[in-house]
Amino acid sequence: MFRRVAADLRGEFDGTFSPETIQRFMAESYDTFADRPVKAFLPVLVERFTRQRLHSLARAEGKVDRAVPSVVFLCVHNAGRSQMAAGWLTALAGDRVEVYSGGSDPASEVNPAAVAAMAEVGVDISTEFPKPWTDEVIRGADVIVTMGCGDACPVYPGKRYLDWELTDPAGKGVEAVRPIRDEIRGRVEALMAELHVPARA
Repeated sequence: MFRRVAADLRGEFDGTFSPETIQRFMAESYDTFADRPVKAFLPVLVERFTRQRLHSLARAEGKVDRAVPSVVFLCVHNAGRSQMAAGWLTALAGDRVEVYSGGSDPASEVNPAAVAAMAEVGVDISTEFPKPWTDEVIRGADVIVTMGCGDACPVYPGKRYLDWELTDPAGKGVEAVRPIRDEIRGRVEALMAELHVPARA
């Protein structure tokens, strides 16, 4: 399975990165998720995370077109607020924005109440996974939105930062998460307007 993943990524990034770089990123991604209870999905997680990191690095190094803005949502556990924000932006903007999320101390799974609350409004984040923020993802971003990670959030010169003060949905039921979900949608829509990104049909 991992051989197929490596072959797919080499084909996708041929001429952009060497096979050695791709292998190194795959190994680092594997180490990120190997100790989590996701063994059945491990190849999928490694492939997705490696692809995100390589694409961000190519963007940061000017090896791909920056035709659309890149937005990164960061919180502590990448399990609630940042996942809902990324879900909203993906759903509302489609491929008009590149969307990433990460955490300073990723949880083992996305908050089930956040998944349920987003499902109520037709946004599926059930296949997402908490992950750390990485240097290349931050370097490739145009806007970095932080949500309660304080000093643990990365600071890179020249980047646009927004700090959204939002209630942490950790430990709350769906009823308590709904207002947080709706507030995040409003903030995401305002960000889209600032970036001149129209909502998809």
